[in-house]
Amino acid sequence: MNPLVKRTVRLSAIILLPLSIFSAFMWGRTPAMSILIGGILGLVNLRGLARGVEGLIGSNRPTGKIIFLSLLRLTALAFILGILFYYRAIDVLGILIGFTIVFAAIIKEGLRSAKEFPKE
Repeated sequence: MNPLVKRTVRLSAIILLPLSIFSAFMWGRTPAMSILIGGILGLVNLRGLARGVEGLIGSNRPTGKIIFLSLLRLTALAFILGILFYYRAIDVLGILIGFTIVFAAIIKEGLRSAKEFPKE
């Protein structure tokens, strides 16, 4: 796995776990599980994006396999969220919080990586 993705997963876990435990004590099980599920789905999506980008770097143009896997990943994400919303197993705000935490971790680690990148 890409070191940038590893650092993002670690940072997200450090934030998501205590936040979901705090949420479980304050508001109950559903918001806590929603935050965790949103974070996990965000991290799985990030890993799929990283694989897609690595596949694009290796070739001159996008292959059908890469495009198909990207569409499959997004369809699976929408399907999972749709089922969870349909059965009211998750809270919309919790999912958004989980996704936002992962997004903030991606931005933070990206800025850190850009800062460490040697200038020519």
